[in-house]
Amino acid sequence: MNIRTGRTALYGLLIALAFIFGYIETLIPVYLGAPGVKLGLANLVTIIVLYALGFLPAVWISLARILLIGFTFGSMSTILFSLAGAVLSLTVMWICRRFSLVDMVGASILGGVFHNIGQFLVAAYVVRTFGVFSYMPVLLFAGTAAGGVIGLLGGMILKRLRTALKDLER
Repeated sequence: MNIRTGRTALYGLLIALAFIFGYIETLIPVYLGAPGVKLGLANLVTIIVLYALGFLPAVWISLARILLIGFTFGSMSTILFSLAGAVLSLTVMWICRRFSLVDMVGASILGGVFHNIGQFLVAAYVVRTFGVFSYMPVLLFAGTAAGGVIGLLGGMILKRLRTALKDLER
């Protein structure tokens, strides 16, 4: 198998995994007093890809995941809100990674927070009011908590993947 074929297979596997996590997330109702609170399970794949493979693979895998989940379980507005959140989230996490500003957990927390900020900006634009920002404290708390958990899990998984790859090379 050549490198291009292997990379395509890996990306397909990662997109499928993110899609499954996104589906699982639709089955778990989370209500903390504000609409839109989610666990961010699919973002686990995104942060691992960002740290293991780089920014562009994370962008493509995230984009594919958003489109697949949006068309399968959501709507065009779901896709729009997810894209806005993903653009800000991925950008902030990439900056954190690129310049070693914080560790993976910190980057994931900031990613969760900025994902919510991106969605709020779109919501404020769509409904033409800043009243949507009244939900901001709840969603920022949720983004911080979910980002922390996703960052911790991502770090543990990435460590095990690197160990497994080293063991395969022996």
